[in-house]
Amino acid sequence: MAEKTLSANMEDYLEAIATLIKDSGVARVKEISAALKVKTPSVHAALHLLVDKGLIEHEHYGYVRLPEAGAAMAAEIIRRHELLEGFLRDLLGLPAEEAAENACRMEHVMSEEALARLERFLEFLRNRPEWAAWSAEFRTAVEGRK
Repeated sequence: MAEKTLSANMEDYLEAIATLIKDSGVARVKEISAALKVKTPSVHAALHLLVDKGLIEHEHYGYVRLPEAGAAMAAEIIRRHELLEGFLRDLLGLPAEEAAENACRMEHVMSEEALARLERFLEFLRNRPEWAAWSAEFRTAVEGRK
């Protein structure tokens, strides 16, 4: 479980680093800067803070790596994001980009208990035979209100 010792901003950095490593095998300052749409001095400042917390390893002008603690925290941040994004996209029918943007904001403020209950609720729904029909009916009703 991710500790709440990181600000939402630092969680976003950790999430971006983990995603870059997963997608391309490495994370560099320039790539992190592009992913988060921030300037490189901001990335350097964030990396120093994450190094001090033992969540990343960064060689000057080198790659950013995730030690075990950073990888575990990043995995939890990504899990929360994916849960919320899936809920917003698949259940509520928001467009993918809007779901991702909202999930990014929500993941930082929801309690672990609220997220756990949301996860159980989604699991409950998806294990019901009527889920597909109900979901389609809900989307039709939502789309009809625009």
